Amino acid sequence: MTVAEIASAVASRRISAEEKARETAESIARLDGRLGAFLSVEPERMLADARAVDRRVAAGEDLPLAGVPVAVKDNMTVDGYTATCASRILEGFRPGYDATAVERLRRAGAVIAGKTNLDEFAMGSSNENSAVRPARNPWDLDRVPGGSSGGSAAAVAARMVPAALGSDTGGSVRQPGALCGVVGFKPTYGRVSRYGLIAFASSLDQIGPLTATVEDAARIYAAIAGADERDSTSSRRAPGDPVGSLAGGLAGLRIGVLREAEEAGLAGEAADNFAASVDVLRRAGAVVSAVSVPRAPYAIPIYYVVANAEASSNLARFDGIRYGPRREAGALEEFYIQQRTQGFGPEVKRRILLGTFVLSAGYSDAYYQRACRARALLGRDFDSAFRLVDVIVCPTTPGPAFRIGEKTDDPLGMYLSDIFTTPASLVGIPAISVPSGFASPRLPLGLQFMAPRWAEDVLFRAAAAFERETRYSDAVAPVSA
Repeated sequence: MTVAEIASAVASRRISAEEKARETAESIARLDGRLGAFLSVEPERMLADARAVDRRVAAGEDLPLAGVPVAVKDNMTVDGYTATCASRILEGFRPGYDATAVERLRRAGAVIAGKTNLDEFAMGSSNENSAVRPARNPWDLDRVPGGSSGGSAAAVAARMVPAALGSDTGGSVRQPGALCGVVGFKPTYGRVSRYGLIAFASSLDQIGPLTATVEDAARIYAAIAGADERDSTSSRRAPGDPVGSLAGGLAGLRIGVLREAEEAGLAGEAADNFAASVDVLRRAGAVVSAVSVPRAPYAIPIYYVVANAEASSNLARFDGIRYGPRREAGALEEFYIQQRTQGFGPEVKRRILLGTFVLSAGYSDAYYQRACRARALLGRDFDSAFRLVDVIVCPTTPGPAFRIGEKTDDPLGMYLSDIFTTPASLVGIPAISVPSGFASPRLPLGLQFMAPRWAEDVLFRAAAAFERETRYSDAVAPVSA
């Protein structure tokens, strides 16, 4: 059942939220041992929350997400659950309050189904950096689900839950969405409050949904978007009408094919799939043309300077004194060294070191300040492109999911998995990945749509129309059969 179908059925009392929660708990128990999508599941808490929703429905409350089970990435706070960021340094940490996005889901009638796996502190593109265990792709258990929101994507792709929240810093919702054959949506920076999201890179982090369909993403987004006084970066702009925009078709919509994506070495089945997707858009009535964002090829180096600089600052707070388990040590300096050496994994250490280096005296101007200037110029490139087109399309990833362990010794190769997703993150525009077909042997691929800031309605219109034309979102991963 989709988000809309569950909410309608519970609101009309054809089924109860408790029944749906029980079914969800059973599905997680049956499938997750093979997938590793969840880090924390509390079946009794889920059932109690569902019974509370049933009482609200019986009392006549209008709940747009009545009884909808939603999983939450484990770098967001949920009252009653741990928030570990899949790390050792936050092992056992229970924050005791809801993130704003979670609070708004509950207000709309959703039921929290559990906390999902991720790359430690959301740093990675494969979910192999989890300190607990890697999550696996429901289409092929020997392959990665993508990252860092790999657990959320796998949970939706396996149909354990109809929706999940992820966080997107450089593509961490869209990239796993593409690799797992589900929809991954990143809103405009500031649309969704970051309060309760444990920070990786504060100027980039955004909360967004992973769902089976574009309509489901629009419904989750409608529930969580909006200004929040607890987050000074959240926007007071009205979030529009994401659900109402879904009915619009592609006729007359100006769609730009990102020229730099075609020049980035895209080849084989991924190139063929992208060309076929563009043909679908053209046949459906879109006005398709090539468009250029000249500095897009520099997005990866810009991103890894800016993101790692912010990460080195944000992760300084994790020293073993206020959060997580304490390990025995002598003097204070030795204590800090032991806590952070044992508490952080290799990828997190790598990024802290890189970030500290680019912020250090003598190098800040050469790296960090230059990256910030290049980021601003990239934003101008997108502004120029959006004067010519309404939406820009490109592949979400360079290819399908790779095998677990295939890129663990090649961090630069791993970073290039985000080559098509980082530009939208750097300039803060909304972007969505929609299933666009398959590569051999039946591994999902995704098409990414990008729109100007605050133009989520146009983005949902284009993505939903493409989904209707192709129906790839109807495909179900083998593990859930």
